[in-house]
Amino acid sequence: MSPSAAPRPGLWRRFTVLYARLLTGLLALSVAILVIPVTLQIISRYTALIPAYIWTEEMARFLFIWMIMIGAMVGVRESAHFEVDVWPKLPRRGEAAIRIIARLGILAMATIFVVGGIEFTRFAWYRTSELAELPLWMIHIAWPAAGVTWIVFLGEQFVDEARILFGRTAS
Repeated sequence: MSPSAAPRPGLWRRFTVLYARLLTGLLALSVAILVIPVTLQIISRYTALIPAYIWTEEMARFLFIWMIMIGAMVGVRESAHFEVDVWPKLPRRGEAAIRIIARLGILAMATIFVVGGIEFTRFAWYRTSELAELPLWMIHIAWPAAGVTWIVFLGEQFVDEARILFGRTAS
């Protein structure tokens, strides 16, 4: 292998890249779909052109929840969520150490989302929403899904930061 050729990413890294692309597409789709019930709400509220649809408010709320959770998943993947620069410019290894510590906090939050989210979903398993009669578990499952996804993305970030910390290159 030539020195300029980068090694091919492993199966796990390829999976996370594809998963992140899927989430980014779902995020864009949820934003696009969210426009429909919100627009219907606005038009029905301020004009007599269409009847007032009550289900649009509930649908908008559900889409908004998923949009936030998917956005948080993508944000963790891109190291843009839960990330604040408060330290002065550090050497690369020092920065890697600080990032590992910070990501341990995100990991703690992800664990809370998984454990609490499972209980939250279990609570809603046999319930339906009031207006659209959608199963509520479809909304509540966003919390443990976000937590698991954060853990998946944090795993590869921990590996990258550990490689930098211990003098190896990040993959």
